Amino acid sequence: MQTIQFSDFQKVEIRIGTIIQAEIFSEAKKPAYKLLVDLGELGIKKSSAQITENYVPKKLVGKQVVCICNFPPKQIANIMSEVLVTGFHDQNGHVVLTTSDLPVPNGTKLY
Repeated sequence: MQTIQFSDFQKVEIRIGTIIQAEIFSEAKKPAYKLLVDLGELGIKKSSAQITENYVPKKLVGKQVVCICNFPPKQIANIMSEVLVTGFHDQNGHVVLTTSDLPVPNGTKLY
């Protein structure tokens, strides 16, 4: 494990947002969903997420997720992904989203 300074961690903008739209991303090379995430004051941002093993689109809508908001946008197939939705690999190597157990306002920053 690489050690970083707290000042390095403070550079990462981690915020919570609510998924307001999720659909199959058929143009992606690997199975994925296109997501629209409401990040409050930052607006609605697009993301691509390879989470098809554990989630179906209609159950994602309304789920709050933890996002990295200050990576540069990345072209993924025919969309520009604007935020990174975070998660952890389960015992089968499939992504489980990082969420909040209680609702918080969209766009709230991790401190």
